[in-house]
Amino acid sequence: MKNEEMARLFSEATPYIQKYHGKTMVIKYGGNAMINEALKDAVMNDLVTLTLLGVRVVLVHGGGPAINEMLQKVGVESRFVGGLRVTDGPTMEVVQQVLAGKVNKDLVAKLRGRGVGLCGMDGQMLRCTELDSRLGYVGEITHVDTTLISSLLDGGYIPVIATVGMDDLGQPYNINADTAAAQIAIALKAEKLVSMTDIAGLLRDKNDESTLIPEVDVSEIEGYKDAGIIAGGMIPKINGMADAIYQGVHEAVIIDGRVPHTVLLELFSNRGSGTRFSRRSHRE
Repeated sequence: MKNEEMARLFSEATPYIQKYHGKTMVIKYGGNAMINEALKDAVMNDLVTLTLLGVRVVLVHGGGPAINEMLQKVGVESRFVGGLRVTDGPTMEVVQQVLAGKVNKDLVAKLRGRGVGLCGMDGQMLRCTELDSRLGYVGEITHVDTTLISSLLDGGYIPVIATVGMDDLGQPYNINADTAAAQIAIALKAEKLVSMTDIAGLLRDKNDESTLIPEVDVSEIEGYKDAGIIAGGMIPKINGMADAIYQGVHEAVIIDGRVPHTVLLELFSNRGSGTRFSRRSHRE
């Protein structure tokens, strides 16, 4: 990169760096965007960069592909209803082991001493009840305790949170990572919620990335559901975006985790991509 180009990029980024300095950003990282190791390394490096620039970063992760792989190894069938994993007793054991164990610690290792691994059971961070008896041990969050998260952020660390919560009796529950990220962002009064996934954003035709919808007002979401544009695994993802916007998070966006440095481009340039969610009354 030539010196002139580098200077131009820093000049362009300066107002964005000022905007987000000292602010909290919750990033949900999951799906197949986590499979490519080179991309994963780049994402973790970018999160360290954000921390060094003064952004308070919270990483909330899923791990569906890793869970599917382990369930297949032990002969347990994966089933989904409305984009949520049906979680019986044996499945819950695997979810807890994979998410709070290997997936979490692999991400922590890539943050070069900046990350601290947690799950929603630590410090009763994510308290929940059963969401739907048909889904088994799938939790609906009833309370988010941000004590541990805030302490780590104040110390300059990146909390890396696996979305396994528990009820008042200590029973673990599988919590959808998009839902958990939104509730954590709300509880922290975050500036921004970012969902990094393996699609370009919300698409009118899920098989055609040229049909990307770049801006969605939260009042339009139900119409997109009725039209079948929001379906399956996109339902909890976009419900989380809407909840966050309605409950005070200033910005919410889905970005393509397959694009190198997409989170830096989203925050520190005018070349952000994906689908941005907003509320009309907040734009006027």
